[in-house]
Amino acid sequence: MFTKAGLKFFHGAAHSSLDVLLAPLGTMPAELLLAPLDGFARRNIRDQMFHTIACEMFWVNRLQFLPMPKVSAEDYQSVESFVEFKSRASRETLDFIDRLSEEELNRDLDRLPEQWLGPARSPAFILHHVLTHAYHHKGQVVAMCRLLGHPAPDTDFQR
Repeated sequence: MFTKAGLKFFHGAAHSSLDVLLAPLGTMPAELLLAPLDGFARRNIRDQMFHTIACEMFWVNRLQFLPMPKVSAEDYQSVESFVEFKSRASRETLDFIDRLSEEELNRDLDRLPEQWLGPARSPAFILHHVLTHAYHHKGQVVAMCRLLGHPAPDTDFQR
């Protein structure tokens, strides 16, 4: 069973790790955010960061049967815009967690939103998935930074 406090702690740690990554991205030449790199599902840093944040918003909106906000990677051309996008996603996720009881947080969904991926799961399970997903893509951005000659600092959960 997940607790609200535990999920909020893990959420805060994931967003803190993203903050650590966003700081050096702001010192890179802007064109490097769009530099294509082979071997990644999203071929540049901007698209990786957008995907990471947008997925959190997607899942939280789906859990509430809300439509996905109309956003695209092209809307985010600077690190500052990603900071605001990430802050928005964080607020919406925390607000959602706060509205649920721990029982609701841990109970598998009894109906699924349209375009749902996978079996019925609890909101806590999905939120845990969202946060591990963020670490996965954050690691890809760190690798991309290194390939572009701009190593990122330690962004691990335990740092």
